[in-house]
Parts: sequence; structure tokens; C-alpha cells
Amino acid sequence: MSDFTDKAHGAEHEMRALFPATPLQRNDHLSARFGADIWLKREDLSPVRSYKIRGALNAMRKVLAADPDRALFVCASAGNHAQGVAFVARHFGVRAVIFMPVTTPQQKIDKTRIFGGDAIEIRLVGDYFDDTLAAAQAFCAQAGGHFLSPFDDADVIDGQASVAAEVMGQLGRAPDMVVLPVGGGGLSAGVTQYLRAAAPDTAIRYVEPAGGASLTAALLAGHTVSLPRVDSFVDGAAVAKIGDLTFAALKDTPPGHVLTAPEDRICTTILDMLNVEGVVLEPAGALSVDALGDLADQIKGKTVVCVTSGGNFDFERLPEVKERAQRFSGLKKYFLLQLPQRPGALRDFLEMLGPDDDIARFEYLKKSARNFGTVLIGIETKAAGNFDALFGKLDAGGFTYTDITEDEVLSNFVI
Repeated sequence: MSDFTDKAHGAEHEMRALFPATPLQRNDHLSARFGADIWLKREDLSPVRSYKIRGALNAMRKVLAADPDRALFVCASAGNHAQGVAFVARHFGVRAVIFMPVTTPQQKIDKTRIFGGDAIEIRLVGDYFDDTLAAAQAFCAQAGGHFLSPFDDADVIDGQASVAAEVMGQLGRAPDMVVLPVGGGGLSAGVTQYLRAAAPDTAIRYVEPAGGASLTAALLAGHTVSLPRVDSFVDGAAVAKIGDLTFAALKDTPPGHVLTAPEDRICTTILDMLNVEGVVLEPAGALSVDALGDLADQIKGKTVVCVTSGGNFDFERLPEVKERAQRFSGLKKYFLLQLPQRPGALRDFLEMLGPDDDIARFEYLKKSARNFGTVLIGIETKAAGNFDALFGKLDAGGFTYTDITEDEVLSNFVI
């Protein structure tokens, strides 16, 4: 063992004063699907429904051990880190000021307040996280507090490594592969360093959202870089720039070991885990499971651990998740139809629909000419191949239409 694994085990020991080890559960559904021995490390079942409590606890206890009179901690977060800091601040009886964007969903604000109680103060500042972060750091410097980074902190990384320490103890052996979600890199840096020392033969694969692939960009550049644009859908892992300390631990990763998951495909995984397994995962928490399809040829017959990193899913997002999943699976399409302005034209169109086709949206936009009207139509069906039959009938019937399902600009404007 190494000094790093000793730190991880020390952090794991301290966790037991606050919460029991999160379960490591074999998943029969996924194991059967991929012909492998698939285990889920259920970080979505921690007291704050994410692994972030680990890094917050380890960092805060280290600071207080060195400076028992330290009375103020500060962080910036839109979700899981805020809840972890709040929970731990109440545990240690210290004050924490938590900065969150003005746009943070009320559900996350309320949960953070419940976890922290009288120990915390929440300040809503900035429309974007960068503004929130700048305000938090400025306040921290002025007030003489200790800033708790969500990932780019050595003590936070040690704390997140306790996930790997628990896995090894619960499984009783080293798994063949561990699949890790990547955002800022705290979890992946901690688990990677632990496994390199304690289980060097265990393969590691990393998964980040396609719209926030900051580790991929850093590996290609050879240093950390800021992405010019980030898709915030996978809010727990959509980070524009991976941490400097975390990248130092990950910089030797072969680029081929880092997978990118399309946001719409992640939605299919969220729904599958919810409907089949009754497991509630947030988008970032579903990343490792979502990657199994890309790894199918590499994991057959092997023992694989997927870290489900969080379950703070706002069910108000469920309609959006279902919509994106249907579109990714080819079960829902939107198109603009030029409908002749004559009696019976609409009936002619409706008769072309198959028994499994359902109209989910029908809206006249405007008349583009005296004899035709533009109609926005959304169709849901039970099998993707049904659209081939429908479009074939439209072509044969002389209808003019434009499929706008994959046109991001036009669909966002019209739908």
C-alpha cells in the first residue's frame, strides 16, 4: 500500500462517524444484458444522494484538525457539493456560507437548507456559475474563511478515494474494471490513484458528457483547457475546465480510455434504470451505466464496477428526459408539413398514420402561400422503423415535408 491509500482508508474510517458505507450491489439486469458481472457502487444512496459528502467531510476535518478555531467555510455550487458542505458543516458545528446561482432550482436550495440548518447561509448570486464562483471567492478572501473547492483540492480528492477503498472491501477482491464519471475530476483522480496502488491490474474507464468533455480536451492538449461551450444538461459533470490537481493525477490516461456520452443517450439510461430497476439517477449519476454499451466487447465475462455518483434528480425534468430519450431512440420526430389548403387534405394525411403512430404535436404556423399552410407535427411511435413507412406514404402522396428533429437551431426555435 502507499501513502495515498493510507489517506483514503483514514478518510473512509472518518466517514463511519457520519454515515455507513454506501452499498455495492450486483445488478442482474445489466449483468444479463452485457454478459458480465456488473456491480453498482450506489453513491446515490449517501445521506446527500451523492459522493460529494466524502470530499467535503475529509477536507473540513483536515482544516479543523490544523486550525480548531476555524469558524467559517465558503463554497460555490449549484447542487451536490453545496449539499455535502451543508451536511458536514452541521455535523462539525461550524458556519458555512454557500453561494449558489440565482437560477438554481428551488428544490436544490431547499435540500441544502434542510441539510445545513442553522449552520449555513445561502447566498444566491449570478446567473452563471462563473459569476457565483467569483463572488464566493471574493467573499471568502474578505471574511477570512476557508474555501472548499468541489474537486480541485488534495483533501477533497483523498476523501473521494474512499469510494475505491469501500469497493475493495465490499467486493473482497479487485474488479476487472471500474467505470467512473468525470466532471471536475475529484472522484476519478481519487479512485484512480487508489487503484493504481492497491489494484494495478484493474482497468479504468472514464465517461464524460459529450457537451462537457473537459478531460478529453485536456488529454489532447497536454494541459488543462477551458471549453468554449458547455452543455449544462448533465449539470453534475458539465465542467468547462478539469481541475489542475485532478488532471495531474489523470494526465497519463490513454485518450482511448475516456468515453463521451451523448446527452440524449444518457436520457435513455435514466429512464431504463428508473422503469426497470426503480433506481433514480441524475444525469451525471447515469454516466457510468450509460457507457456500458460502448464497452460491451471489453467487459464480457468480467467483473465491472460502475460508480453511480448521484441521484439528485428533479422530477420536473422528467418530461424533458423522456422527450430527449424518444428522439435519440428514433421513436419521436418533428417535421414541418406543407398541407394543401383544400377540403380533405388533413384527412388524407391522418389516414397515412400507422396503428402505432400518435400525434403529440399539431400546430398551424402560418400560411406560406395561398394554397398551402405550414404545419408543425410531432409524431410518437413504438418502433423507429415506422417512420420509414410514414415518410414513404408522404412521398407517394406528393406531400412536401422537412424533418427538423436533428436540426438543433430550428427545432429549438419552433418546438
